[in-house]
Amino acid sequence: MWNFLRRRRAEPEPEPEPTVDPVAAAERFWRRWDAMLPLVSSALGDGEPHRVENELCELVAELHPDLHFALERGQRSVYAFVVSGQGDPALRPFTDAWMAAAPAPDPTWEFHDAVPPVPDPAEVTVNIGAHRLPLAEVRVAALVDERARLVDVAVHHPGLAALNERSREAMTFLPLDATLGERLAADRLGRVETASAEPANAITLGELRTLVRELDERWRAEGGPEDGPEELGHPSAPAP
Repeated sequence: MWNFLRRRRAEPEPEPEPTVDPVAAAERFWRRWDAMLPLVSSALGDGEPHRVENELCELVAELHPDLHFALERGQRSVYAFVVSGQGDPALRPFTDAWMAAAPAPDPTWEFHDAVPPVPDPAEVTVNIGAHRLPLAEVRVAALVDERARLVDVAVHHPGLAALNERSREAMTFLPLDATLGERLAADRLGRVETASAEPANAITLGELRTLVRELDERWRAEGGPEDGPEELGHPSAPAP
């Protein structure tokens, strides 16, 4: 919908000592949000979200300057406001405090501290330049590393060959985030590769979602490390 989110994928840096109390910053955010809400609602109601983009940028930057945000259609509410640290562990205290202090969702607004998954990735088509790329055509090879509690993946789409390097990288990560949501993708995906040809025994994005969610649930319940990488019927998946 109205997406001001700027994606960046970088190796996480060591977490610095916070100079601002995340809880206090979150409380200030929500006080200002309440004051701004009539202005935001008016802009969205008029179909002109750009009217409040600068104010929202300043609001999120006061929470932490490295955070990103998005205004989107909600899953249960009309609108969703997303504040994201994009997997940076140094920003997790701020997004955690922000989410803990967030109002309860209502018919108009819901709030997320990471980009949520789409309801059905098979119904999504991505436009990159002149190319229309249905996510239903994505195939993924998955290798489960039980010791690291991660899933290494290789992502293929038949339209990748027509894209430049930057667009191929985007079309490698975008289907994963759309399928799993930012938080689960950051927590449970290990190495991510682009596959130029469809791997043997590859799975769909829907099947990947089921696999990763089931593993995440089991790993959280088990607690302790387990031995070795275990491949689940995907012999052409990336090596551990």
